[in-house]
Amino acid sequence: MACAQSPTANIADNQAPAPEKDFYGKLSDAALQLTENEVEYDPTYYKIPYPNGDVPKGKGVCTDVIIRAYRALNIDLQKEVHEDMAANFSKYPKAWGLKAPDTNIDHRRVPNLQVFFTRKGESMAITTKASNYKVGDIVTWMLPANHPHVGIVVDKKGADGRYKVVHNIGSGQNLDDCLFDWKITGHYRYKK
Repeated sequence: MACAQSPTANIADNQAPAPEKDFYGKLSDAALQLTENEVEYDPTYYKIPYPNGDVPKGKGVCTDVIIRAYRALNIDLQKEVHEDMAANFSKYPKAWGLKAPDTNIDHRRVPNLQVFFTRKGESMAITTKASNYKVGDIVTWMLPANHPHVGIVVDKKGADGRYKVVHNIGSGQNLDDCLFDWKITGHYRYKK
């Protein structure tokens, strides 16, 4: 005797599986996942292990959003930035008076990430056209008082249809519709 099936039983069976996300979709997901963690903005210099070092859990700045999102995809920007700086130190900013790379902090500085993404990734056009900014793009800004900032464009849209950004601007790892709130200084895509 056959069992009766629910009229909805075959709907799930007949649906095609969702296509697997590309690298940048996965990076977006990793950044969005970070917004679920409570993080206090903390620019303190920490001595951290190398490679795969991180500041204490629950602490961080804007660059730590980028570092942690890439780390979720098994890319260690601490190591990648350090190796490039060690081989090409003269190409990186000298604003901090360092005579050699420092694995504790170099990857946590926006200007260093800008140089790294330009050298090792793809530098994209800076425009005011929202459609030019794709999921997984890294964007840098100059905030008032000349404070550099960085965030990741993610697969969530604001009311105007523009992609939102995951960043930490002082109140934790947040999802905000802020792409054009400040002067954009860099636009990158990076995949190792």
